[in-house]
Amino acid sequence: MLLPALSFVQHGAEQPVSPIVLSVPHAGRNYPAALLAAIRVPIDALMILEDRHVDTLALAARTNEILLVQQAARAWIDLNRAEHERDPKRDAGAAPTGQHGGSAKLRSGLGLVPSRIAGAGEIWQNRLSAADVTERIAVVHRPYHRAIGAALAAARARFGVAVLLDIHSMPPLDPQGNAPKIVIGDRFGRSSSSRFVMRLEAEAEATGISHALNAPYAGGHILDRHASPARGIHAIQLEFDRSLYLDPRLDLPGAGMHRTAGLLRRMIAALVDEALAGQQMLAAE
Repeated sequence: MLLPALSFVQHGAEQPVSPIVLSVPHAGRNYPAALLAAIRVPIDALMILEDRHVDTLALAARTNEILLVQQAARAWIDLNRAEHERDPKRDAGAAPTGQHGGSAKLRSGLGLVPSRIAGAGEIWQNRLSAADVTERIAVVHRPYHRAIGAALAAARARFGVAVLLDIHSMPPLDPQGNAPKIVIGDRFGRSSSSRFVMRLEAEAEATGISHALNAPYAGGHILDRHASPARGIHAIQLEFDRSLYLDPRLDLPGAGMHRTAGLLRRMIAALVDEALAGQQMLAAE
């Protein structure tokens, strides 16, 4: 076993008391010994893959929602990539090139197991074995997705609707501060009803923080896998500029953490309100 039996922490009651489920898949800071022995770059170079301390932000914002926080570092395996997004040049267990089609992320080295970092180069000393990646999938990737699926199913069963809010962070898109500070992703309308997205946009606008929809981040595998709006299961990705809540070095929680956590709390509350109001309207019809 490469990591503890569960490589993530689940906060909240086993049975949901809210229709909202929160997910933080990219903030893990657990770097297994096997990873440290296999890399060819300094460990500091891998930290660029982290959504640095966005788990701290999510924990500060949640009240009673189920919250899943991945502990394993994204460099070990990326939960926001599908199991087939494997590079045959670097992974002996990958399907031949062209079988599934290579995404832009995969071609840039950011597939299921990240293989290359801009400015640092190749991550791994040797080509990954099929058994190695298969074990990472079994121990880390699948348990997290099973937990998301179970939490959403339970919320849907209790409330008639469930909303997954997948929380990420991004480096500043423009050092001059002219780019959006928050990006909301709904897979271009495929993963969620627009009413939930509009509530998130309204909260960002009320705070005066610039935001964008689906550009440059529309969401990834987590939304594709778990969203099913026709069945009452919606999923939205939420990206925060790290300068909103980290220190000037974008390393540790900073002065903006409290304010940004307050915004995230209001966003979650707005989703709860929208979910329950929608079910009340259906019941009244």
